Amino acid sequence: MAQDLIDGFMEAMPLPAVLVDQSERFIAANAAAKTLLGAHLVGRHFATILRQPSVAAAIEGCLHDRQPRSARHLSNDGAQDTTFEVCLRYIPGIGAVNGGAALVSLTDITEREQASQMRRDFVANVSHELRTPLTALMGFIETLRGPARDDATARERFLEIMQGEANRMNRLVGDLLSLNRVESEERVRPREQLDLGAHLASTLKSLEPVAQAKEVSLALEVPQTPTLVTGDPDQLQQVFTNLVENAIKYGGNQVLVRLSLSDRDPAVRAAAVRVQVIDNGAGIDPIHLPRLTERFYRVDTHRSREQGGTGLGLAIVKHIVNRHRGRMRVESSAGKGTTFTVILPR
Repeated sequence: MAQDLIDGFMEAMPLPAVLVDQSERFIAANAAAKTLLGAHLVGRHFATILRQPSVAAAIEGCLHDRQPRSARHLSNDGAQDTTFEVCLRYIPGIGAVNGGAALVSLTDITEREQASQMRRDFVANVSHELRTPLTALMGFIETLRGPARDDATARERFLEIMQGEANRMNRLVGDLLSLNRVESEERVRPREQLDLGAHLASTLKSLEPVAQAKEVSLALEVPQTPTLVTGDPDQLQQVFTNLVENAIKYGGNQVLVRLSLSDRDPAVRAAAVRVQVIDNGAGIDPIHLPRLTERFYRVDTHRSREQGGTGLGLAIVKHIVNRHRGRMRVESSAGKGTTFTVILPR
């Protein structure tokens, strides 16, 4: 087969693909393969480029017995680790002395692998979060049926702890259902108009008892005129309730909620409103900021559980803000407080 015909077939392939003949050298490569593996492939021995043992063994095996092979090629694109599924098929009658060649194509399965890992991590995290209160409940039940059966004082204390653990499981299940519902609606744009300033005032009023119990003062700064946005009232209340409640629990003794307007915000490339939830607490080490919205990620696991946190609140906030075509920003440093900013298009 003429080389120009081989090159034409290779360029027609949508996946990165190379041909390796019996001399174990590349005899053709399409543009996608050159982008992935390097510009000067043709004529080089395949082992100088595809060095991983599993891939090299698959190529040698395909050339030897002409049977299909598959392998995995691990790489890095400069930003993250990548995984490629390598598929090999033998093509007779081409290459050196027309001895045939192995067609090697590479399919990027990085996102599939990441999704699979996320599912495994999610199941493991949920199992861990449920196992702890369940273990406690089983232990207290066993104690109440045995040594503490006739001890009224211990029974009352154990029942109170059991109620707390049951409430914790109930919160976790509720947050899981909420997260699932938010994710299922993420691509459905809300259509209702609401006054965001009045909405924030209502949210802070509902959280006053929580703030008073923690001896935290709440303040609200909003424009004098109504600030209308398109959104889901229940979901936006969930966002700001979560952010303000977190500031009350983990911040200092002052929480300020500030609403401001912008004719054009770079984050959404349109007229926007910004809602900032600012506390004067100990702040968050910058190393934690990129992972705050991950499911079950906690800066202080023990303190979060003591406060009744499930580790899902900010993940829910992120998905709700995404549904509203908005953005969320976090600014913090140790000892200087934390500012959560939600930016919504007007």
